[in-house]
Amino acid sequence: MTPEGKALSNIVILGFGFMLMFTAFQTCGNIEQTVIKSLNNFTASGYTSMSIIYGVFSASNLVAPSVVAVVGPQLSMFFSGLLYSAYIAMFIQPRVWSFYTASVLVGFGAAVLWTAQGNVLAINSTDTTIGRNSGIFWALLQFSLFFGNLYIYLAWQGHDHISEKDRQTVFISLTVISLIGCFLFFLIRKPDPSEPTPSETSEAPLHTESTDSASVSGPPRRSLCTQALDAFVKACKLSVTKEMMLLCLPIMYTGLELTFYSGVYGTCIGAMTRFGHNAKGLIGISGILIGVGEILGGGVFGILNNNRLGRNPVVLLGLLIHYLAFYLIFLNIAPDAPQAPEEGTDLQAYMTPNVGVALFCSFLLGLGDSCFNTQLLSIIGFLYKEDSAPAFAVFKFIQSIMAAIAFSYSNVLQLPWQLLLLVVTGFMGTLSFFMAEWGVVAKRRDSDYDSI
Repeated sequence: MTPEGKALSNIVILGFGFMLMFTAFQTCGNIEQTVIKSLNNFTASGYTSMSIIYGVFSASNLVAPSVVAVVGPQLSMFFSGLLYSAYIAMFIQPRVWSFYTASVLVGFGAAVLWTAQGNVLAINSTDTTIGRNSGIFWALLQFSLFFGNLYIYLAWQGHDHISEKDRQTVFISLTVISLIGCFLFFLIRKPDPSEPTPSETSEAPLHTESTDSASVSGPPRRSLCTQALDAFVKACKLSVTKEMMLLCLPIMYTGLELTFYSGVYGTCIGAMTRFGHNAKGLIGISGILIGVGEILGGGVFGILNNNRLGRNPVVLLGLLIHYLAFYLIFLNIAPDAPQAPEEGTDLQAYMTPNVGVALFCSFLLGLGDSCFNTQLLSIIGFLYKEDSAPAFAVFKFIQSIMAAIAFSYSNVLQLPWQLLLLVVTGFMGTLSFFMAEWGVVAKRRDSDYDSI
């Protein structure tokens, strides 16, 4: 196999591994609050759990590059995936203490997982393939929203209450799927050293540790500590660069809207009694349509990364799509839906609640999210290809801290106020992304001029 073919194969395996893991985890997050409401004498909150996860996720991103530097991206993803599986398995026989403990552990695992993912994506890409590879990975990842939610719809259709048997069957299946995804990471191979890519050359110390650790003795402890410290220092330095500061606002927006589409909106649909007895099953359909939007966006916009229009038109399209979705949700969903009890809410917003409109908004949320995330993955992979692990750690640090904040206010803030926050941060984030992209275009133009 050619070096380029091997690198593409690694990206596909990476995407399938994440697809299986997040088929389990994102389905879990989508139904979590609804399941908790069905439990007797269970005082924990799904929103609080997700807030803990993203809070720990954010803090752990400060040390995640060091962990990846010492352990290697392959093993980092595997062991982090096991923590995701443990969190899902906890719902088979839930306890408040184990629920919150697992939330802390998966928050740490998420930081290491996504930092390692960014490292693998960068070292298997070149300047010309980073856009394509980002799109392929994102599209495969978002298939995770399809399979698990389809099962939820078929299993829970017509159920007003989630029984213990329903819950255990779902979460045992999700745990097994997650574990299969973890083991797929062992199929990723080191890119061919005979024709290294620019990013591969700079990232080699981070990657070779994972593939060779079983066959050769590790480097001295001092060397490992030095690598860990260097990775931490690089992450701190990258966080205050002009480009990363400009990208902070769009990254912050993706954290807020991640919370909304992955945890809040499905809960809102399930709480709408005016949608009939199938409201709980509609949570699954909503998740499927979010996934369809993500997959479509990942496939199409990954290809568009290679055209001469740049990234800005895709991000602007994402903002307009999200604005349409937010407006329709404001009109269609009751304002108290995020905090409604298990029996749901009888209130309505400014129009007669319509299931078709609600599910169309799910598709729009996924499509708009893919616009932002594919372009952020592309621009960060391009700007920081020599320091990919620290750069993606900073990306996830910012995104996750905003997601933690959003899950915290989702417990108390009614739907119209949540939508207003998304509208404001989306507008500011888009303008900031434009400025960052214009800087990239200017640098590329100067580089082309100097090479003449």
